[in-house]
Amino acid sequence: MIPPLLSKCLLAVGAASLLLTFHASAEVSLPAMFSDHMVLQSGVPVPVWGWAEPGEEVSVTLGKQTKTTKAGADNKWSVKLEKLSVGEPETMTVKGTNTIEIADVLVGEVWLCSGQSNMAMTVNRALNFETEKGAAELPKIRMFTVLSGTAPQPEEKCQGKWLVCSPETVAVFSAAGFFFGRELHAKLNVPVGLIHSSVGGTAIESWTSWDAQKDVPQLKFIFEGWDKRIADFDPEKAKETYEKQKAAWQTAADKAKADGKPAPAAPRAPGEPAKDPNRPANLFNGKIAPLIPYAIRGAIWYQGESNADTVARGAAYRLQLPLMIADWRKRWGSEFPFAWVQLPDFDARNPEGWALVREAMLKSLKVPKTGMAVALGLGEAKDIHPKNKQEVGKRLATWALAEVYAKKERKKGKAAAPVSMGPLYAAHKISGKEISVTFTQAAGLMTKDGDPKGFFIAGADKAWKPAIAKIVKGSVVASSPEVAKPLAVRYAWASNPEFNLFNGAGLPASPFRTDEWPVTDPAK
Repeated sequence: MIPPLLSKCLLAVGAASLLLTFHASAEVSLPAMFSDHMVLQSGVPVPVWGWAEPGEEVSVTLGKQTKTTKAGADNKWSVKLEKLSVGEPETMTVKGTNTIEIADVLVGEVWLCSGQSNMAMTVNRALNFETEKGAAELPKIRMFTVLSGTAPQPEEKCQGKWLVCSPETVAVFSAAGFFFGRELHAKLNVPVGLIHSSVGGTAIESWTSWDAQKDVPQLKFIFEGWDKRIADFDPEKAKETYEKQKAAWQTAADKAKADGKPAPAAPRAPGEPAKDPNRPANLFNGKIAPLIPYAIRGAIWYQGESNADTVARGAAYRLQLPLMIADWRKRWGSEFPFAWVQLPDFDARNPEGWALVREAMLKSLKVPKTGMAVALGLGEAKDIHPKNKQEVGKRLATWALAEVYAKKERKKGKAAAPVSMGPLYAAHKISGKEISVTFTQAAGLMTKDGDPKGFFIAGADKAWKPAIAKIVKGSVVASSPEVAKPLAVRYAWASNPEFNLFNGAGLPASPFRTDEWPVTDPAK
């Protein structure tokens, strides 16, 4: 039996615990993006949201605006600030039973930067890091990096914090995102906020919501593959196999050390397939869903390498990229601008898969308010992570400044060519033994070293022959003495192609083909 005095003490402790629990749950809280040094999007209504005790009154104040609401039965609350103008840093105050003050809030241009390892690649791994570091005192550029991982269902919260750009912080910024944002900041003279959410070695299907893709017939093979992996997964067997691999690796590593040679790569510990970062929707759930509906101007995307390993996957990308864009836009409730980096030159294991992903990116430009940075010339044949992210960012920004901000650049006192991307295939015409190709984005069509290279033509036999090509009145005319009746033409159709066609702004032409003939995986 509990003594009366002890019983009273326990009751008092219990009551205090309940009171503390009540107050903890009643406190207003916010998503991680609403934190010190954040950048809010100018010129549009700005959602602010969070959690509190049901029925709790919450107010949000920024500048002269105050918006008030009450938390719903699900603990959620949200308000929408009226359009904001660029100005000096301010403090946002959020009040409920507690008060949260968010310091150093800027209003400017906010872009989401997502993809796989070439978006994740940081500034300290890009070209000329020491020089870039010395020039990085740019306090009106900020980056929020999403640190959360995969999730089986869409998450409401993520982890991360805003960093102010400086020589001390720029090293960990996404390089492609930073150099894009730096161009915008320099040309627009406004604060730039970059929300970075990417994971190396991941496929586009992981970044797209489950509902948007699960019933698409053309993607059935992807889902069936994951269903089989999950059904076949045996944790004990996987652990046993891993231990054997690890022991064999240790032996090889010890021998390599004794011989003065580099150690082989260590085996990776087995992971549960259902939680794999490549499984459809897993990264959307953990790293995109929590960001919605934070106000953004648009998104940039650098991904595709992981979908280029087979012809089937490369071909599916033609459907997957527009699908993901539509999915994100629907969930944000906005047809925001969206641009991507076309895969650069690289000696890929599957050249046809690589070429098909490039082609899918070109064809996805039919989606409204989209753009593409043609990355030929920025790749490295033996390194899938090329270092020249400065030019990647600049090419993306060239599109954004021209198409999103309608800002015309000037060069050497003359108006620059009215282009936002490299030359893009528009149409072709067959006349006798010649094929004439016309382009959009082609003002000042030129080469930098003689006649156009990288063109191939074929007849009914589908045997591709190198073409003799000329620029004639803004078009490219191709022919071959080996092809009497040409039916199709291709340009730079290889993972690491020969190319030399540019527009007057110095932007390279996108690879293309005029045929839809089947392609196959290389012989194994």
